[in-house]
Amino acid sequence: MRIKRTTAPSGPARRTRLIAVAAGFLAAAAFAAPTANASDARPFSAAQLTRASDSVMKADIPGTAWAVDAKNNHVVVTVDNTVSKAEIAKIRKQAGADAGALTVKRTPGTFNKLISGGDAIYGGQYRCSLGFNVRSGSTYYFLTAGHCGQVASTWYSNSGHTTVLGTNVGYSFPGNDFALVRYTNSSIAHPSAVGSQTISSAATPSVGQTVYRRGSTTGTHSGKVTALNATVNYGGGDIVSGLIQTTVCAEGGDSGGPLYNGSVAYGLTSGGSGNCTSGGTTFFQPVTEALSYYGVTLP
Repeated sequence: MRIKRTTAPSGPARRTRLIAVAAGFLAAAAFAAPTANASDARPFSAAQLTRASDSVMKADIPGTAWAVDAKNNHVVVTVDNTVSKAEIAKIRKQAGADAGALTVKRTPGTFNKLISGGDAIYGGQYRCSLGFNVRSGSTYYFLTAGHCGQVASTWYSNSGHTTVLGTNVGYSFPGNDFALVRYTNSSIAHPSAVGSQTISSAATPSVGQTVYRRGSTTGTHSGKVTALNATVNYGGGDIVSGLIQTTVCAEGGDSGGPLYNGSVAYGLTSGGSGNCTSGGTTFFQPVTEALSYYGVTLP
């Protein structure tokens, strides 16, 4: 049996081949080399980011949340564990030519409105958390989540519904997620405080800022703001926009509870995924919008 061996070409043929190979390396290097301003490049325009964000809304996949990250020039789509690969593909298909502007990230658990039957403020068969005490003139109210206001019109301080707090003035949900309850029990104190922390002003937090959340189920926990003006699809047509997205944990019954840092109020707990054992993602209705909507102020 004869084995055919290959040998390197010699003479002019070898030189021709080496030149061709070298030229190929140079071409590849030229193709891969970044331009001088690559780090400053912004491949997606504001219009493209807006279209990409709108495409996630149009895809209408429950368990998704999204926000434009203008600093890093993309739309971050956060998906919970109910969202399949096929549904992610549907979102990208909906975005069409703007699909490259989408960055998809998974978060543990399932996005839910954080409401449950239990402790703190009670209405109907549900338990929520009081957000911030507010007033208009000499009339006192408190803010909580809109989806809490949707399921109950009268609120009590105990699960037996024997000590009334007040009744709904109104709520906004979906779209927004806030409700206003007027105190009808004159024996109930309504300080401008979260626990022992006095609250004296309201503002919008910044991305990267440390914030705290207090709720009737899990108490006080902290985390970071990861996005502003986020939209979340809870399913069943319950889509809420303009939210503060954070890494603060929360669980059922924490709905409506306050987001704050020091004496500054930031938001009302809307919903999220995960829990306070493994962590998760939680969204908050900006409190400044609720104050403006109802024409109320902090006490």
